[in-house]
Amino acid sequence: MSLEKTYKIEQIPLIDFFGPNNTHFEALENHFPKLKMVARGNTIKVSGEESIIEEFDKVFILILNKLEKFNTLTLNDIKFILGDDVNGETDYLNGNNDILVHGCNGILVKARTPNQKRMVKALESKDMVIVIGPAGTGKTYTAVALAVRALKNKEVRKIILTRPAVEAGENLGFLPGDLKDKLDPYMQPLYDALYDMIPTPKLHAYIEDRTIEIAPLAFMRGRTLDYAFVILDEAQNASEAQLKMFLTRMGKSAKFVVTGDITQIDLPKNQPSGLLKAQEILKSVDDIAFIYLDEKDVVRHRLVTKIINAYNENE
Repeated sequence: MSLEKTYKIEQIPLIDFFGPNNTHFEALENHFPKLKMVARGNTIKVSGEESIIEEFDKVFILILNKLEKFNTLTLNDIKFILGDDVNGETDYLNGNNDILVHGCNGILVKARTPNQKRMVKALESKDMVIVIGPAGTGKTYTAVALAVRALKNKEVRKIILTRPAVEAGENLGFLPGDLKDKLDPYMQPLYDALYDMIPTPKLHAYIEDRTIEIAPLAFMRGRTLDYAFVILDEAQNASEAQLKMFLTRMGKSAKFVVTGDITQIDLPKNQPSGLLKAQEILKSVDDIAFIYLDEKDVVRHRLVTKIINAYNENE
């Protein structure tokens, strides 16, 4: 019995699916010579015998799963999925315990220092991890990678990323645009990390349907955050009341990561940092882990380590 079926490729760059010069698509055509395949834009029309289309169905789903998990697809992966001989050389669905996320453009996101690895390990057994360390130590980047991994593994339903909108020498009121335009610069480091780890079309779709939410800390008030991976970044700029409010938003099956640099507090001098107070109050609470990073964890330019050391010596 002859059938015709239409497949749509959504939230995935077409070049990743079809391959350079359509090499991936040609491999599919060669493997299914009895199927007629016509590709136009993000749509593939396939016609042929029902049993062969059912086989193509399975292959199509495996390809999408590969792209979903690893954000990359090679001709060897296609051949492996099709069952063709590639001498066993493929990374298809092979896990590497060190890799947190297979990011965009071949980026492999992993914990790179002993303290970053402690951060990853702590979250396996704790529901809340508070990470304190200076600039450039990968606090935010590693936390976002853990959140993306949890979402891809369906351990959580959504990711929530938040920061206090504290004016670090700038005046929000004088910035141009609406509220989103004014706040986006504060959230940019979170966007930067996400763009490294999730293809742009899929990331935009996640933000559109609120699977990924990026919002100022004040927007968390009154909420209960269930089945979510929640990151509070720049927590040193949260007041005691704000941080208590945030920590008590934790709902069912949630994971919380709080990151901050207690050497760069932008609050008014008469307002203590909630993160400093949290260190004292929560240090003995079960299921909360404190991880401390230092200049040995810096993963930026080597000068950043020297700058941190110089400031530490001066203080």
